[in-house]
Amino acid sequence: MAGFWGKRKREEQELNAQDAVLAQRAGTALVAADERVRVTADELAFADAELGHDATAELSTALAAVKQHLGEAFRLNQLNHDEIPDTAEELRTRNARIVQLCDWAEDVLDDHMSTLADKIARARRAPEIIAGVRADAARLRTRIPQARDTIDRLAARYAPEALAQVEANPAQAEQLLGFAEHSAGVAERRREAGQREQANLALEASTESVRRAATLLDAVETFEVEALRAESTLSAIIEDSRGDLAVALKEPQTPAVTAAIAALQGALAALPVAGVNTDPFAQLSQLRDANSGLDAAIVAARERAARPIPPLEHVHHAIDDADRQLAVARDVIAGHRGWIGADARTRLAESERVRVDLDRFLGTPAATVSVIDEDHREQAMLMARRVAHLAAEALQLAQRDIDSSRPQDRGQWGGDNWGGGGRRGGGSSDVMGGILGGLVIGSILDGMFD
Repeated sequence: MAGFWGKRKREEQELNAQDAVLAQRAGTALVAADERVRVTADELAFADAELGHDATAELSTALAAVKQHLGEAFRLNQLNHDEIPDTAEELRTRNARIVQLCDWAEDVLDDHMSTLADKIARARRAPEIIAGVRADAARLRTRIPQARDTIDRLAARYAPEALAQVEANPAQAEQLLGFAEHSAGVAERRREAGQREQANLALEASTESVRRAATLLDAVETFEVEALRAESTLSAIIEDSRGDLAVALKEPQTPAVTAAIAALQGALAALPVAGVNTDPFAQLSQLRDANSGLDAAIVAARERAARPIPPLEHVHHAIDDADRQLAVARDVIAGHRGWIGADARTRLAESERVRVDLDRFLGTPAATVSVIDEDHREQAMLMARRVAHLAAEALQLAQRDIDSSRPQDRGQWGGDNWGGGGRRGGGSSDVMGGILGGLVIGSILDGMFD
């Protein structure tokens, strides 16, 4: 008994210690959240002045919501310290709620302040950024004559179609740099006038314009290197293509291979003669596409050659056998409708569905089709055998259901009630039915493994 009370006393001491920690945490969190609200309010005032009210509307709404919920936390804290005594459970619940509200407030303010942090830092560095925009614009202007010389040099070697993507870059870069300098001036004037939101918009436009101008000028230099690389790659692909043609002529000449060979030969014949300005990118793309088409056609031809094509008469035989098996199964199930279970009917429905898919696959009724393309024969035979197999299963299940539904004790009906020697539970009709069923199933199995 003493051990029980000792254990209970230790549990109470542990719970009291946890409550003390929770109370201390609640007080610390409440002070930290209140300080965070004050700092955020100061940051919001600065952000309003620097960025404008529209940019800080979400933070303002969030701060109002945080103040409202922290008001609840302060009321709960006041209840913890008033003159009315509280139970340990009440104190524990209030302190947990205070911690929850303070943590939520911190998270909300962190999310919204992180969104504005870059914009605020950018606004504080606005004079430095404006000076950087002007310096970058002046530096990029010195690259424009060099870019024009590069375009002229490229025009003497490559076709106008190839240069279309970079030919206008120097002029566009010059225009963008002029716009960037103008926007920087607007940002400076609006900032001096106190129109901070408009100043920030103009500053963003100027920095984006400088970035785009630098990208255009870099593209001119990159184009020259990429064009040389494309020419080098094109020479190698031309040699490989001629070798691939020689190999392809020794492969099985299916219609797809013949068409792919003609496409690659046409792409090679379309290459311009020496001394003509070319578009190496377009030519490289055409040759790659033609080579890819030839490779795919050869792979398909090799796979087809490695797989024997069923003779047309075998396919016809499989379709005829499938139709016979399906007809027998359909007749047996229809003639014993009340005795057949769901399994047999399901197999019959699956067989009929595959038979419909076979007609759809061939594009014409399979029973009357006279010519089947070699590419479709194997799949047609597989589908026909699947029809026969499902019909055989349906017939076997139907026979099982019929046998299980017949009376097992034939003597209870009396021999004279059935007329002569042919009694309905097991006379000559059952024997013939068993023979017929055996012949049908044997025919089905022969068709499956033909």
